Amino acid sequence: MTTLDRPARGRDRAAKAVLYVILSLGLLVVVGPFVWMALSSLKPESEIRDVPPTWWPETFTLENFRDLFSRLDFPLFFFNSALVAVAVTAGNLLFCSLVGYALAKLRYPGKRVLFLAVLGMLMVPGMVTFVPQFVLVSNMGLTNSYAGLILPFLVGPFGVFLMRQFLQSIPDDLIEAARVDGAGEFRIFFRVVLPLCRPALATLGILTFLASWNNFLWPLVVASTEDKYTLPVALALYSIGQNRTDFGLLLAGAVVVVLPVLIVFLLLQRHFMRGIATTGLK
Repeated sequence: MTTLDRPARGRDRAAKAVLYVILSLGLLVVVGPFVWMALSSLKPESEIRDVPPTWWPETFTLENFRDLFSRLDFPLFFFNSALVAVAVTAGNLLFCSLVGYALAKLRYPGKRVLFLAVLGMLMVPGMVTFVPQFVLVSNMGLTNSYAGLILPFLVGPFGVFLMRQFLQSIPDDLIEAARVDGAGEFRIFFRVVLPLCRPALATLGILTFLASWNNFLWPLVVASTEDKYTLPVALALYSIGQNRTDFGLLLAGAVVVVLPVLIVFLLLQRHFMRGIATTGLK
C-alpha cells in the first residue's frame, strides 16, 4: 500500500463511520416509538401518564392486556380484521397481477391509454375518492357488511403498477414458447408467469395486508354495529371513556395489532427485499 492510498482509506473509513452513525440514529427514530409502546403497555395507567414519561416500567403489570381481552369481544374483532385483511390481500394478489400481466405482456388497442389511466389514479389522493366510494357502497346496500368492507379495495392502482413493472422483467421468449406449445393465456399466467412473481407478490401482499389491517376510517364509516367492527375501530371506541382515554388499553391493543403485521413481514422479508430490489429492472 502506497502512502497515497492511506489518506484515501482513512477518508473511506471516516465516511463509513459517519454513515453508520446516521443510520443508527435513523433506526432509533423509527424503532423508538414502538419500543416505548411495548414497554408502556406493561405499565399501570398512573405510570403511563407520568410527566416526563419514562422508558422502563417501574411496576410491571399485565392488567392492560387482561382488560383488553375482558372488555372487548376480542375474538370477534380479530376475526373481522383478519377476514377483511386476508380477503383484500388475496384479491389484490390475483386481480393486480392479472391486470399487470395484461398491461405488460398482451397486445391490444388502447393499452398505453389504460396504463396512463393507472398512473393518473396513483396521483389521486384516497380522500378524494372516499365520499364517492361510500355513496356507491351505500346505494348498493352494502353498508355494515363484509362485502362493503372488502369490495372497494380488491384492486388498487399501486398494485397494478408494481406487478406490471415486475412482469416486464420476465422474458417474452418464455411466454411465446408456452404459446407455441398450445397453452392459453390463463394457463400461461397461472402455470408459467405467476410462479416467477413470488418476490413481487410478497411485496404487494405485505403492503396490502399492512394497509388493510391498519385501515381505520373506512371500517369506522361503513360498519354501524359492533359485530362488523375491525380491531382498530373497536380499540379506538372502547379506549375512549366519558372523561378520559384509557391509554393502557390503547397501548396494549396497539401491541396486539402490530404483532400480525410483524409476523407476516418476518416470514416474507426475503421475498419482500428481493421484490423491492428487482421491480422495474429489465
